[in-house]
Amino acid sequence: MDARVLRVRRHGQRDELRLSDVADVLRSAAEQLAHLETIRRARLRVAERITDLIGDTPIVRLKSFEPETPGVELWAKCEFLNPGGSVKDRAGYQMIKDAIRTKQLQPGQEIIDSTSGNTGVAYSLVGGALGYPVTLVMPGNVSWARRKITQAFGTKLIFSDPMEGSDGAIILCRKIVAENPGRYYYPDQYSNPSNPLAHYNTTGREIWEQTDGRVTHFVTGIGTTGTVMGTGRRLKEYKRDIEVWAVEPDDALHGLEGLKYMESSIIPGIYHPEELDGVIPMPTEEAWDVSERLGKEEGLLVGHSSGASLAGALRIARSLAKDGKPGVVVTLFPDRADRYFEAPVMTQTPAPRP
Repeated sequence: MDARVLRVRRHGQRDELRLSDVADVLRSAAEQLAHLETIRRARLRVAERITDLIGDTPIVRLKSFEPETPGVELWAKCEFLNPGGSVKDRAGYQMIKDAIRTKQLQPGQEIIDSTSGNTGVAYSLVGGALGYPVTLVMPGNVSWARRKITQAFGTKLIFSDPMEGSDGAIILCRKIVAENPGRYYYPDQYSNPSNPLAHYNTTGREIWEQTDGRVTHFVTGIGTTGTVMGTGRRLKEYKRDIEVWAVEPDDALHGLEGLKYMESSIIPGIYHPEELDGVIPMPTEEAWDVSERLGKEEGLLVGHSSGASLAGALRIARSLAKDGKPGVVVTLFPDRADRYFEAPVMTQTPAPRP
């Protein structure tokens, strides 16, 4: 018999309870609470439609890189786990949702925009879920995988001159819209305030909550710039001294699909560099090397823009570690590596000799 007892007073009378009994009751209560929490979390991912699953992506710690940054934590938000496979699901859904609410997008209209791929997939997913046809204007050299994914949703593709990059797609898209008044709704992801609003409403809040408010730096690549602008604004509202850094290619002839070299590009209307703490120029080779390391050392097969973002985050983290300062540096992985796979080359097998 357990000699350890707890003397309590119940209904005005003294009573004694064995501590082992108390422990059993507490353990049972804890198990029931854990079960209820499991049910609650499962119900959070029950959706009426696929668009309800956009956002609330996890963050993962990158421990294999932290020996290079002693005293500084490195985390990455896994945006490739959105239902459309990229961070652009957030902005694509917010832009279309807001357009429907404000009646800018009318029943029977087509959604059209220029894209290098990921936003196009997001439009295709959202259009399919909400019942709107989608037309995309893409540079002619966009990856085979992105072509096939968007076409699988029933999306119509129009290709611009590959030598003109994403700016050429923007110009051609505007021309098509001007020549067909009333036919299309043109979200214009580069100028639409709903793009950064998506990240202000969701991404920034999620990062703050997932780090328990410990985040000190946010670092990510820039294309439309919606992610860094919206997320940065929200984080700085929580805590003014959180630093927000953008990563851009270091020259115009880069190999980082989805990112923009601002000096030679059409500047997005939503981009306000004065709100950032700085911009990190990123060589293509450095970003590609980090992408390869992520696959081999972390089991994360992500795109080269993810490698660029982490490479920028590593620079910040190394600088903090060198100065003996602690930090929680968060970056963001926009998509998976399979978005960049090319079509297999079919070789003809020689006929057997007679």
